[in-house]
Amino acid sequence: MTSSEVQARPSEARTRLLNTATRIFYAEGIHAVGVDRIIAEAKVTRATFYRHFPGKETLVVSYLHSVHEMDRSGVEAILAANPSAADALLAIAGSIAEQIQSPGFRGCAFLNAAAEFPDAEHPVRKEIAAHRQWFANTLTTLMAQVAEDTSDAAARHFIMLRDGAMAAGCLFDPALVTETFLRGIEGLVRIHGQRRQAGS
Repeated sequence: MTSSEVQARPSEARTRLLNTATRIFYAEGIHAVGVDRIIAEAKVTRATFYRHFPGKETLVVSYLHSVHEMDRSGVEAILAANPSAADALLAIAGSIAEQIQSPGFRGCAFLNAAAEFPDAEHPVRKEIAAHRQWFANTLTTLMAQVAEDTSDAAARHFIMLRDGAMAAGCLFDPALVTETFLRGIEGLVRIHGQRRQAGS
């Protein structure tokens, strides 16, 4: 193995720390969990933690970025499997519905983090904003392929339905929440598509 391959390979300790933080932050909240617990459950030394993360803030940003990367990979797989923009939008909604009905679901990691970090200039909020901008851009591009007119508004509508479902999914019956969410997205995509037909 070359030195460049060793450098490119993620540190096992860093991965363990990040995986541990991701599990606990999502399940219990960010402010409620201290660095000492992350270190203990990841089974690393304090020196190892600080070698990879200068502080808890850096770990939190890394946690959210890793969630973003998982979401982006999932959406990219959906886009690759669904050449039709309308089908891709419905598949993205289906993926969100599956997440809501999964064991241990506790809402949206980004919305949860935003509630704990109210300062819009905080690095955590900037990571959240970057993720939401990526998602908005992705949906707007797909909506524009369905019908150019009002694609921005349609994407915002999708996001509002998604945010509401993610919040309600851990408070009420997730099956009913996802049924309502999917029906709303199907109607949104259908009505948005009719704009193209009306304009042609």
